[in-house]
Amino acid sequence: MLEANVQRVLSSLRDEDLVLDVGGWASPFNRAQWVVDSQPWETRGFYRTFGGPASQGGDREWFTRETWVQRDICDHQPWPFADNQFDFVICSHTLEDVRDPLRVCAEMIRVARGGYIEVPSRVWESTLGVEHPRMAGLSHHRWMVDIEGTRVRFHPKYHLLHADWRFSLPARHLRRLSAEQAVQWLFWRGTFEYEEVFLYGTDAVERELAGFAAAAYPRPKWQYRAHAARRRFGSLLGRVRARVGRG
Repeated sequence: MLEANVQRVLSSLRDEDLVLDVGGWASPFNRAQWVVDSQPWETRGFYRTFGGPASQGGDREWFTRETWVQRDICDHQPWPFADNQFDFVICSHTLEDVRDPLRVCAEMIRVARGGYIEVPSRVWESTLGVEHPRMAGLSHHRWMVDIEGTRVRFHPKYHLLHADWRFSLPARHLRRLSAEQAVQWLFWRGTFEYEEVFLYGTDAVERELAGFAAAAYPRPKWQYRAHAARRRFGSLLGRVRARVGRG
């Protein structure tokens, strides 16, 4: 979670506010009195294994073993909390991982009066070299997310993202991203909007991915022209070979 926003959240909370952390196992938000996650309390703080923060939100854990709820946050049974039970809910770097982020959003709105969401920025998730030189973002992420105003849009992380340079950003772009540019966030009160973006057909997916990459990291026009020429030549060569084969 972006440290500046950790401090913003902490400064906004009263001592009596009841806080829930959704999916906080890898780096729990210590100010939360309750945590809900699929992983057990005993294994919390996974981020410490690679030098990340074991926890955030203060030095003292406000939650306990008894208030750590281990369960699948995406199943279609309500979480074991009452409507508006919490004053604030934290969900940081979780929605991009889970199979049904829409369900998680719906439950957060049900159980809390407001909260904070943080996800990787789509630019960061579209950049090569985070985990592998030929792969964009992280391999276990299922979604690329856009946050505009109070609307959260979930794009499936199509495998085409890794297949063509036009769809991703070069690894050197990672060095240019500030901590703020690597993430995006939403402070919400009362409710927020959320949706999955549906694209049908390879052409539509290619247009969407290429359009985003071109806007986020404009490349020289000659690169696109050269790429188009190579594709036309390859298509022509394929047709010639097919005719020769039939002959």
